[in-house]
Amino acid sequence: MERESLSGQVVWITGASSGIGEELAYELARAGCRLVLSARRTKELERVKKECMLRGRVKYDNILILTLDSIDFDSHKSAVDKVLTHFKHIDVLVNNAGRAQQAVWMRTSLKVDRDVLELDVLGVLSLTKLVLPHMADRKSGHIVNVSSILGKIGAPLSGSYAGAKHAIQGWFDSLRVEMIDKNVSVTNICPGPVFSNILAVAFTENEGEELKSQMNTNENRMKTDRCAYLMGVAIANKMWEVWITNNPVLLFTYANQYMPNVTKWLLCTMGLETIQKIKQGQI
Repeated sequence: MERESLSGQVVWITGASSGIGEELAYELARAGCRLVLSARRTKELERVKKECMLRGRVKYDNILILTLDSIDFDSHKSAVDKVLTHFKHIDVLVNNAGRAQQAVWMRTSLKVDRDVLELDVLGVLSLTKLVLPHMADRKSGHIVNVSSILGKIGAPLSGSYAGAKHAIQGWFDSLRVEMIDKNVSVTNICPGPVFSNILAVAFTENEGEELKSQMNTNENRMKTDRCAYLMGVAIANKMWEVWITNNPVLLFTYANQYMPNVTKWLLCTMGLETIQKIKQGQI
C-alpha cells in the first residue's frame, strides 16, 4: 500500500522537532495525515508545522502542536486527553523521541544507564499505556516504535542505547500478540546510521553531559528524507519489523538474523576500531 492510504488518519509523532521525527512529519503531511507534533521545544515544533503546511496537503487546524517531555510521566495523561479532545481519536502513535549514547561500557555511570532507560524505554511505555485503552476500545490502532539496528545487534561503545532498544523490541513484540484480537498493530522500525542531530545530543558516560559530535556529509549514512519515506511505507503496510539502513550494516543485520553465532564471532574478530567506523558511516 502507498503512503497515501494513511490520508485522513490522526498520527501522533513524538520527537518531531528534528531529525527523523521532523522528516516523518513532512512525509505524512504529504500523505494527507492529520498530525500531532510533540517534543520539548515548542518553537521548533511551530517551525515544523509551518513547513508541513508548505510541503503537504494538510490544513492548519489539522496539525496540533503539543509540547511534551517524555520523562515527565505525570504529564502524559493530560497530553493524551488534549489529543482526544482535539481530534476525537488517535489512529497511529509514533514513539520516536529518544537519545543515543556513546561511551565505554565499563566507564558509563549507572545514573546514565538509568537516564537512557527512562527516556528511551519508560517514556515510550508510559505514553503507549495511556493511548492503548483508547485504541483497544475502538478496535483500531497502530503503535509504531522507532527502535534501531542496535536493537537487533549489540555494538561496542553504545551499550546503554543498545540495551534500551533491545528492551523496546522485547516489550513490543510481546504487545503485538496481545493486541491481535483488538485490531491494534505494532511496528518496530530499526534505522541504521542516518544523517541527523542524534550524535550532538547523545548521552556520554557522565551524567548531564552531551556528546556534541557532528556528522560529516561524506559519511555512509542514509539521508533522513529517504529513511522517513521508507518509514511511511512501513506504517502504511503495518509491517511488524523493518530494517532501514545502507550496507554494510544491512548485511550484518541479515547475517545476525540467520547466522547469529557466526556474526558474533566475526564482530569480535573485526575489532573495536573497525566496528566503530562502520557505526559512524566511515565504511
